[in-house]
Amino acid sequence: MDVGALVGGAVALLVGLLSWTQSRATNRRSDFMAITERLDREVKEERTQRKLLTRAYLDLHRWARRVGPDTPAGPAPEPPVELDLTPWQS
Repeated sequence: MDVGALVGGAVALLVGLLSWTQSRATNRRSDFMAITERLDREVKEERTQRKLLTRAYLDLHRWARRVGPDTPAGPAPEPPVELDLTPWQS
C-alpha cells in the first residue's frame, strides 16, 4: 500500500474527528446558554409572583388585625390583579 495514502487518510480522519468534537462542544455550549436563559427568566417570573403573593398576604394580615372577632368585617382585600393564582384555582 501507498504510505502517503495511509497518512492522508489518517490525517483526514483526525481532522474529521476534531471538527466533530468541536461542533459537539459548540452545540453543548449553545444548549447550556439556552437552558440558563430559560431558567433565569423563570426565576425572575417566580420572584415577581412571590413578591405579589407576599404583598397580598400582608394586606390580608393587616385586614385581619384591624377586624377583630367581635367587629363587623368588611370584605377581605382582593389580591393584586397581576398575581397569577391559576395554579390554586380549580
